[in-house]
Amino acid sequence: MTRRVSHWEAIGLALAGFAFWVFTDTSIKLAGNSRLPVYEISMSMGLVSVVALFLRATVQRNLQALRPRNIKAHAVRSCLDLANNLCVVVALRHLPLTLFYILVFLAPMVTALLSAVFLRERLSWQKIAAVLLGFAGVVVAVNPFGAARQGDWIGYAACMVCVACFSANMVWSRVLTQTETPESLTFSSGMMLTVFGSLMLLWHAEPLTMRLTATLLAVGIFYTLGTMCFFFALKHTSAVHVSQCHYTQLVTGAIVTYILWRETPTVFMIGGAVLIVAAGLLMAVAMGQKHHSNPEFFAGD
Repeated sequence: MTRRVSHWEAIGLALAGFAFWVFTDTSIKLAGNSRLPVYEISMSMGLVSVVALFLRATVQRNLQALRPRNIKAHAVRSCLDLANNLCVVVALRHLPLTLFYILVFLAPMVTALLSAVFLRERLSWQKIAAVLLGFAGVVVAVNPFGAARQGDWIGYAACMVCVACFSANMVWSRVLTQTETPESLTFSSGMMLTVFGSLMLLWHAEPLTMRLTATLLAVGIFYTLGTMCFFFALKHTSAVHVSQCHYTQLVTGAIVTYILWRETPTVFMIGGAVLIVAAGLLMAVAMGQKHHSNPEFFAGD
């Protein structure tokens, strides 16, 4: 991609990326119904990603696009991505898909707060209000004192780790995309997942059926497409704008959940989702009223 991507094209890529990630999560949830360990499912994402990107770069005679310029920075970001993907697999085994997306919708607010800290944005009262409103939305969605609570505390804890790692990853990726290619960022994440999963498979591996193999292949393909769109979007617009597209996963996820499992969100889940989305929009408005973030400042040389 040699030409300059406009802001609205970047938003379109972000929307496509989050949609592909819904299909990734759906495939993970289907694979999670088996006895496959978490690391074996995660490794499939990395392996398919690495192979696909290598073949693409070879055909285009552009293998240098896969080479990282800052290996240490790539390693840190890839570790965050590894932790996020492992916890996604755990969370999807313990939570309904719709509730999973409601909980991870805290990520845009955490991303905005991290951008404020590391990219030197002032913490205004609107941002504080947005964080409190978002926390209230999570409490309502989870409905901890209700008898009809869906999911369990393992899923909730895994989601919180996902939010922390994904948010830090988004801010760090916004910095790295100024000097690194989307291909190299995706490739490094894939390599981390592949190496970690391969080491764990030496300890224990579950046999694959044809159906599981097809499901894991779908996981890897959707993950690669989503991650590439995500990094291209971050390269050409701010992390705050990209993070707001996260909310479209609620619609996509709810549709997929209903089609596959005939599950509908509860009243508490809907109420919590409304509060969290409102908090995210309030945070976006607050961020937009201040000076623009400067990822190049944080990145340095």
